[in-house]
Amino acid sequence: MEYRASRRQLLKMTAAGVAAIAATPAKMLPQSTAPEFPKPETPEQAIKLLLDGNERYLKKGSECMVNLAALRQATVEEQKPFAVILTCADSRVPAEIIFDQSIGQLFVVRVAGNIAAPDTIASVEYAAEELGVKTILVLGHSGCGAVKAAKAGGTVPGQISELFQYIYPATVGVTDLQAAVEKNARLQATVIGASSPDLARMIKDGKLSVQAAVYNLGTGKVTMLGQAN
Repeated sequence: MEYRASRRQLLKMTAAGVAAIAATPAKMLPQSTAPEFPKPETPEQAIKLLLDGNERYLKKGSECMVNLAALRQATVEEQKPFAVILTCADSRVPAEIIFDQSIGQLFVVRVAGNIAAPDTIASVEYAAEELGVKTILVLGHSGCGAVKAAKAGGTVPGQISELFQYIYPATVGVTDLQAAVEKNARLQATVIGASSPDLARMIKDGKLSVQAAVYNLGTGKVTMLGQAN
C-alpha cells in the first residue's frame, strides 16, 4: 500500500510540475544559446562537412535542428556560411535539409537547371569574396526537368527557353537523361571557374574549390562528380 501511495503522489507531483511549466511565461523559461558549428579552414574540410551532413540526412538523424530562434538572433548582424550550393529550383532539392545544415551555414543559389548564368555567378562571387566560403558545389539532381526540356528542345511557354542556352551544350551527344544531368553539373562548375578571374585566383591559391555533384531524388544520396576542370 505504501508503494501505491508513493506512486500516486509521484504522479500528482509530476502533473503539477508539467502544469506549472506550461503556465510559466515563455520569457521566464531557460533560453539556450545558439550552437557553435564547426567552421572549415580549407575547401576539403568544407566538402567533408557537406558529405557528413548528407550521411546524417540519409540516416534520418539531424544535429542542426536545435533552437532555431537563437540561431536567427545570432545571425542577424552577419552571416558566415562555409559553402555555396548552386542548385536547381526544384522543390524536391532543399539544400539545407539534404546536407543537414541550418541557418547561416549555406549560401544557396537556386535556379532551374542549376545554371551558371551572369546573375548566379555574381551571387557566387559575392559569397566567395565577401563571405569567405570555402567551396562552391554545383548540385544537379536526378530527373531534372530543365535538363530534360533543354535536351528535347521544341516550344515552351514564357521565358523558360532562355535557360536552354546554358544547358544545351551538356546534352549534345548524350542520350541518357541522368548522364546529361551529371554532364550539366560538371559544365556549370567549369563555367563558374572560367568566367570569373576573382574566383579563378582563389581556386589557384587553394582558398576555394568548385565541384559538381548530383542528388538522387529517390535515395537522398549526394554523389560527388569531381572538381571543375
